[in-house]
Amino acid sequence: MGSEGGSAIVDGRQSAAALEIQRGVGRLLLAHGLASLTELPLANGRRADVVGLSDKGEIWIIEVKSSLEDYRSDQKWPEYAEFCDRFYFAVAPGFPREIIPEDVGLIIADRFGAAIVRTGPQTLLAGARRKAMTTRFARAGAHRLQQLMDPDARVGLSEF
Repeated sequence: MGSEGGSAIVDGRQSAAALEIQRGVGRLLLAHGLASLTELPLANGRRADVVGLSDKGEIWIIEVKSSLEDYRSDQKWPEYAEFCDRFYFAVAPGFPREIIPEDVGLIIADRFGAAIVRTGPQTLLAGARRKAMTTRFARAGAHRLQQLMDPDARVGLSEF
C-alpha cells in the first residue's frame, strides 16, 4: 500500500521520527479511551496527523512535529482548530517545548507512549461539524480496514 490516497496505515510521507511520535500518541489516546486514525483528510483540504474520537464524540486533533525545522516550516496548524474540540502538538522528548504556543495542548511522545504535558483548551464543535467529522472518521476507518482485508479493492483511495 503506497501513498496514493492515504488509505495505508503508513503512507510513506512520515519520517521515522514522526512515525514514532504517532505510535506513542496512538497509545496515549487508547489509554484515554479514544479511538484514533492517522493522516485523516479534512474538509478544508488539510490532512490531520492524528485524530482521536472519544466514546462521547469528542474530537481531538494532534499535529506531530518531528523536529524544530518541521515546526518552523509548517504554519497551517491553525486551520485544524475548526475541526476539533481540542488541539495538541505532539513532539519528542528533546523538542524545545517553550516554542509551542501556550494556547494549545502539548503531548510529549516516543515510540513507547506519550504524556499530556498541557491539556488543549476545549472549544466545542457545532453539531453539524461534529457529525461531518465523525462520519469522515468512521468512513476512513472502514475504508482502511477494507483495504487491509482486500488490497486489490482500491476502495475509497481518492477520498481517504
